[in-house]
Amino acid sequence: MKNRILIVDDSFYMRTMLKNMLTDAGYEVVGEAANGQQALEMAIETKPDLITLDVILPDNTGLDVLRGIRQEQPDVKVVMCSAVGQEVIVNEALESGASAYIVKPFSEEKVLEIVGIALQ
Repeated sequence: MKNRILIVDDSFYMRTMLKNMLTDAGYEVVGEAANGQQALEMAIETKPDLITLDVILPDNTGLDVLRGIRQEQPDVKVVMCSAVGQEVIVNEALESGASAYIVKPFSEEKVLEIVGIALQ
């Protein structure tokens, strides 16, 4: 069975890029959310195995969304993907339950490696 992934990013370009990378690698992208509210709703609807989550969203912070997802679905894997690479934010994300944190810009190899490890 394919691993199911939900992509959360306010950038259409970034969502498309991640979707192409992940589907080409054999993952099933079950949804794309452009903001935190959509992310929380779609996480419940689609029950993904993994969520890629941006830190900066128009209506919320990715860290708040991460905490919301953790309350509803404690077992889902979350990989943060953000241009924000400050150690404080990275550490807070990991302490809040993120499996990993990828700083943009990233390579396809890096994304697939981190997603693969998170899903093991």
